Parts: sequence; structure tokens; C-alpha cells
Amino acid sequence: MLLPYNPPRHDWRGCRVWIIGASSGIGRALAQSLLAQGARVALSARHAERLDEVAAGSAMALVLPLDAADLAAWSDAYATVHQHWGGLDLILFCAAEYRPQRSWELQAAEVKRMLEVNLASVYYGVETVLPAMLAEGRGGIAVIASVAGYLGLPGATVYGPTKAALINLAELLYCDLHGKGLAVYLINPGFVKTPLTAKNAFAMPALQTPEQAATAILHGIERGRFEIHFPRRFTLWMKLAQLLPYRLRLRQLGRALGG
Repeated sequence: MLLPYNPPRHDWRGCRVWIIGASSGIGRALAQSLLAQGARVALSARHAERLDEVAAGSAMALVLPLDAADLAAWSDAYATVHQHWGGLDLILFCAAEYRPQRSWELQAAEVKRMLEVNLASVYYGVETVLPAMLAEGRGGIAVIASVAGYLGLPGATVYGPTKAALINLAELLYCDLHGKGLAVYLINPGFVKTPLTAKNAFAMPALQTPEQAATAILHGIERGRFEIHFPRRFTLWMKLAQLLPYRLRLRQLGRALGG
């Protein structure tokens, strides 16, 4: 019998979780679910008033405004978490920026912001929390990438490559950290109804709610999975598409997405 990639988790009560990007979408739904299950949850995003709404006065919530793309802000934010809880059991990277665009529509300032939020912020966060986790020999890092990172999808000109980079990063983090007692989770959702996907002008197959996404993510973490992808009726087709030779893959992508 194969062992799980990560230690299974049977109870969230008292667990110390920091959610980056907790004000909307999947991050918000994860925060609400974890708080309902008795976890201690630090809520981070840029807008404090939205975080207050998610916290809803819970004594288990720590509202911690943070621009994840601001490297200098990370150390102070983590110092606050450590002051309150003495450490972390899990950090969840949910923050993301997205605009559907083709390659001829790129704008440098927008590209820079997406690279900082979607990718650089994860490096900043890992650098910040990892020393303490390694010292304790426990803790977990969960990275929300996307099935958009599986393939070069026209329209996801910046978003897709950042998510592909996160998939690569999660794989190497697992290899680096698994033997040191740390858990690493790679989360690849399909389409989820959020403010980001509301920008899409095309039909999104197997569209899920943020609450469905949060349930799938927490279930995968509880079972100790490495890659958590959902809904499988959609993501398995995306994985199969990765196996096609380029001549077929590129032709199908172009037809499906107007290329």
C-alpha cells in the first residue's frame, strides 16, 4: 500500500493557518471553512475591511492586512503571527491577479504586477516562514496554482506562465522539504466562480463555487495528497491533453480558444 505524500490531518481545531489572499474567492471560502472547524486563521490581503467581513468577529481570526507583493511587509506580518501563536502549521498562498489577454495586448506595468502577486509573493512568503518551520521540523506550505499551468492557453498570456512556474516550484519544494518533516501541497483548480474568472467572456466548463473548491482543497490536505486537482471530470482531460504531441496539442488549443 502506497503511503500518502504528506501526513494526513484529522482535525483542524487549534491549527494555526495563514491564508494569503483571504478577502475573496477561494481564500475567503477556505478561511470561513477553517474558522468554522475551529482553526486559528490569520487573514491577509490588501483590504482590511474585507478581511474584517471574513473574520466576522471570530476570536480565532487574526486580521493581518498585507500586500503580498511587498517584500518589506512580510517580516513584520510574520512577526505578528509569531507573536500571537508562536509559529505556523500551514500557510496557504491564494493571492492572484488575472486579466484575459492575448500576446499582442501586453502592458508592462500590468505584467509586472501579475508576476509579483502570482509568483514573486510566494517566494517572499516561503523565504519568510521557512526558517522557523525547518527549525521545528514541522509545518506545511500549500500553493494554489491552476490547470492553466498545464498548457499554454491563449488568453492566459501572463497568468498561465505564472501558474506553470508555481507547479514547478511546488514540485521542487516537496523534494527539498519532505525529508525535513514539512508538508507541501500543490493545488490545481479548474474554473472557480471568483472575481478573477468573472473577467472571462467564454463558457467555463465544470465551473465550481469557491465553497466547493475549499471543500476539495481541505479534503485533499486532510488525506495527505501532494497534488489536489478538481473537478476531476475536467482536470483529467487537461492532464490527457498534456500527453498529446505538440502538432495535435497546439492545433486543438488554437481551435478551442480562437487562436
